[in-house]
Amino acid sequence: MALNIGEIKYTNILPLFFYLNKKEIENTGAEFIPQIPAELNRRMARGEIDLGGISSFSFGENSHQYSLFPNLSVSTFGKVGSILLFSKTAIEDLDGKSIALTSSSATSVVLLKVILKEFYGLDPVYETMAPDYDQMLQNHSACLLIGEDAIKADWRQEKDIHVYDLGELWYKHTELPMTYAVMAVRNDSIEREPALLEKLLFEMSESKQKTKSDQYHEMISHILPAHGGEYSFWANYFHGINYDFGESHLKGLKHYFELANKHSLIQTVPEFTFFNYSLQGI
Repeated sequence: MALNIGEIKYTNILPLFFYLNKKEIENTGAEFIPQIPAELNRRMARGEIDLGGISSFSFGENSHQYSLFPNLSVSTFGKVGSILLFSKTAIEDLDGKSIALTSSSATSVVLLKVILKEFYGLDPVYETMAPDYDQMLQNHSACLLIGEDAIKADWRQEKDIHVYDLGELWYKHTELPMTYAVMAVRNDSIEREPALLEKLLFEMSESKQKTKSDQYHEMISHILPAHGGEYSFWANYFHGINYDFGESHLKGLKHYFELANKHSLIQTVPEFTFFNYSLQGI
């Protein structure tokens, strides 16, 4: 049995996949399966997908089943640009108000709840909905969107809407990076396909470095026809995202889980286990 590889359908994780030799990997019997984060989280937990860039919160809920690929993540030290709260009022006035939450991601939803409760002392009313900007704001005071849904809503630049970047708010109050997604692998898959996983770790690390070394130019040229926008926007966007996972990332993510646990959003603070690999130079 080969590997099922989950691939988030958002652009923010694309540098880890862009230069993979997918045909060669698929020739081993592996399959790439595109998913939104929430569905990838569910399928990983059920054992239907072996490896994927899952939401950090989903890793936390199922950490006993997973190990992390080292030095790979989707993180920021400040603004993320694609995890945004759109509000009809200033954020300080959202206490008791209704907020529509995207159904697409767990990490961002918990991050918003932590930020509003821990840093602003707010207790809004939440409702989870499909990610549709107009529908969400029709009957709610604010809405949370992620990925291309957030980017395209922000492009509207509506004057009466306050826009808050959750990465920026997190860094403002903690001075720590926020990690939104980690590259996790099921432990039972490590026992079954260690060599292929080492190859994937190596190629993802190479893809990360190659996209960064050419300033994301080739990758952005593929994004523009599919998603629109200006080249300068995408260049700034990708330069603002960090794809490493070192000690500061680990510290920030642990703090996120500690606050989530404090506010009863996760039962326990997870343990972090990393995939052991023999390849050199990663």
